[in-house]
Amino acid sequence: MRLPRSIFAVTLAFAAAGCSDIGLRHLQAPGPGPDEFSVLPVKPLTQPKDYAFLPAPTPGGGNLTDPNPKAEAVAALGGNAAALNPNTAIPSTDAALVTATSRYGVPANARQVVNAEDAEFRRKQSRLTRLRLFNVDRYSQVYRRETLNPDAQNEAARRAGIETPSSPPVNE
Repeated sequence: MRLPRSIFAVTLAFAAAGCSDIGLRHLQAPGPGPDEFSVLPVKPLTQPKDYAFLPAPTPGGGNLTDPNPKAEAVAALGGNAAALNPNTAIPSTDAALVTATSRYGVPANARQVVNAEDAEFRRKQSRLTRLRLFNVDRYSQVYRRETLNPDAQNEAARRAGIETPSSPPVNE
């Protein structure tokens, strides 16, 4: 009589695990400790040289002391942080690059198409990933056919006669 009860309990556990929809990634804090990403370092407050040139306050908008890690990284690497603004025109130094990358046309809705295709792919792949007894990350398993093998790609490039100087040497 104990065997049918245990089979029923295992079946019930699988059914309960199948009802959850947590997606492919299982990202959860390991404990009730503090979240180190909730604290943002800001620039020190300084008195402006001229109050007439301060930006107008905007509710929910940016602040002069707010960090901008992307702009700071671009400036630290010697680039122009103003180029990150999407409203600025493409600099003339990048005109050849833009021309080469858009030679076959650029669809206006590329991001929306890719997002819709990926959502459909994840929906199809997540049918069996919902059945789990333990919290595991299934992202790598689901996208394993979509990834490139860098060593195989490197060898294919070398066989085609393409030089790969930054790649590790061939082990013989």
